[in-house]
Amino acid sequence: MRITDVAALAGVSPGTASKALNDTGQLRRETRERVRRAAEQLGFTPDGRARALSSGRSYTVGLVTTDSSGRFSIPIMLGAEDALSAGEMALLLCDTRDDPLREQHYLRTLLARRVDGIIVTGRRTEPRPPIAVPIPVVYAFNGSTDPADASVLVDDRGGAASAVTHLTDVGRSAITHVTGPERHRSAVERATAATETAGAAFRGPPLYGEWSERWGRQAVDLLLRAHPDLDAISCGSDQIARGVCDRLRELGSRIPEDVAVTGFDNWDVMALACRPPLTTVDLELEELGRRAARMLLDAVGGRPHSGALELPTRLVVRGSTLPD
Repeated sequence: MRITDVAALAGVSPGTASKALNDTGQLRRETRERVRRAAEQLGFTPDGRARALSSGRSYTVGLVTTDSSGRFSIPIMLGAEDALSAGEMALLLCDTRDDPLREQHYLRTLLARRVDGIIVTGRRTEPRPPIAVPIPVVYAFNGSTDPADASVLVDDRGGAASAVTHLTDVGRSAITHVTGPERHRSAVERATAATETAGAAFRGPPLYGEWSERWGRQAVDLLLRAHPDLDAISCGSDQIARGVCDRLRELGSRIPEDVAVTGFDNWDVMALACRPPLTTVDLELEELGRRAARMLLDAVGGRPHSGALELPTRLVVRGSTLPD
């Protein structure tokens, strides 16, 4: 099957058929659609190498991440692939393991492969130094220290506020917050929003510690000694929240009847395995990946974005705040 066969069926010249299938040239939408329908009818698949040579593009994108566990980068990658597949583009994943030398090696490799652009992500939300490459770049989850760079971020404050608003809506009046290290931007943002949203119902100060179940268990003992009237604990991660729930059960507290608990991340491994399952904030990472990829495609097409775009989170209500 050749391009001339597609052109004949669509009633256009071979050159027009090639432009329509490669999404190049100035063609009417009706013409492109007619050529594509003809290609589908004949089972014609364009030669990827010829497509790249004719367009000057590789139709590949690099995803550079510091998240070795894949906890954050895999959902972002899945979302990005959804958006990129619409343009018949492939994605190359590069895990730098937080090693600057490894990152530079991957950047050189991606440039040598002539990728059309790069998405940069990681496991932390702190802005990172921009990468210096002569192709479009979009930062996802963690932004760039250059405010002009295109970044897609999570609304940590909005997510924490939604969790505490839910706690007050279900009648909780003595609320506190347990989170990770104070040096982490996400921990501070979530704790600040929880404190402000709870207002007079907040029992503070918020407790900073580790992103771990162990810290969640330890925090319960500290909190109940300081605030025996607590009826809700907002947590900065699902790991912490699971530890909080474990310790509350050990002490004989019923969840959520005595103390309601919320998490953050909607990490299935933690949120669904918790007893009871956790009410938590979903970061909507796949949507974040889709938006980052669309912004990158715009930039590749000559329509670059600038600055940070903050995406909303989604509260997932489960048994840790509402009894079955």
